[in-house]
Amino acid sequence: MGSNLPVIAITVGEPAGIGPEISLLAAWELRAQVRPILIGDAAYLAMLAHDLDKNIRLMGISQQALRHNGLPGCGKDQITVIDCPLAAHVQAGQLDPRNGRAVLTTLDVAIEAIQRGWCDAMVTAPLQKSTINDAGVAFTGHTEYLAQQTNTPQVVMMLACEASKHLPQPLRVALATTHLPLREVPDAIKFDDLLRTLQIIHNDLQEKFGIAKPKIFVTGLNPHAGENGYLGREEIEVINPAIQHARSFGMDVHGSFPADTLFQQKYLKDADCVLAMYHDQGLSVLKHASFGLGVNITLGLPLIRTSVDHGTALDLAKLGTGLADASSMKVAIRIAAEMVARQNASRNQAANHN
Repeated sequence: MGSNLPVIAITVGEPAGIGPEISLLAAWELRAQVRPILIGDAAYLAMLAHDLDKNIRLMGISQQALRHNGLPGCGKDQITVIDCPLAAHVQAGQLDPRNGRAVLTTLDVAIEAIQRGWCDAMVTAPLQKSTINDAGVAFTGHTEYLAQQTNTPQVVMMLACEASKHLPQPLRVALATTHLPLREVPDAIKFDDLLRTLQIIHNDLQEKFGIAKPKIFVTGLNPHAGENGYLGREEIEVINPAIQHARSFGMDVHGSFPADTLFQQKYLKDADCVLAMYHDQGLSVLKHASFGLGVNITLGLPLIRTSVDHGTALDLAKLGTGLADASSMKVAIRIAAEMVARQNASRNQAANHN
């Protein structure tokens, strides 16, 4: 395997769900394009690999050996697994809180691997928040945990999908608020936060997506974007002023637009990203358009992180191996690799100018 391949840490997620299966399948299929490093229980992954495809070859390494010697070399038809042992036997489809802390450890190991320069980016398979909370650890989600562990004051959730026969160009939708009850959304939309969100989107589209002058469209919060205050004043008092302020900084930001009409090709063809005000306003559209090929990307972190756009699918896992679709995981890995290449090119260009 060529040494110039991007090294991608892949956390396999909730062991009772489809995460380990789709991680194995995607890593094995893409091993000529990236060097995948699986992070999970090595023994369980070896057993699962044998059931999925007897050609899959894994090489386990302990966390202690990794920290002492760094990432070992690996043959082109072998995948390295950083071992994060589970506390309890896995029964597909059945959650077990005893394994919650081990799932969380995979995230810590991936962060460390990037910070130490062993890996270039991380891709996360879905996990079950309740299992980690039931294990006694307060946990609200990947995005929030990664921000906390990297001391990042604000991050932005963005989902994206590649161009396809259904979509003539990539679609990217970022969120001003994420996992909040709907009644709390208006109070959570604040001028300073919205301005920082736009800055994060602008910067990451430049550095990690290679878009020199990103164009960002912003939805309103209310129907018809408030209709000049008759259907709500958040647009007048918060959203539109933040947009104008962002434009004064040189960002190409437009809006606010009514969300029910913005998501049409005649408008989207001019946008590099749409910033929606809340979760279902933007993601319902993207998940319908992406046909299971969407990718979750966390913007604003000091590292590259992508993920699938679906959950643990416990019911599917319970039916047995070989049924899960790894398409979203494969796209997540490819997009992470592309982001690594663009970020490296951007940094090299900046270094050459200094």
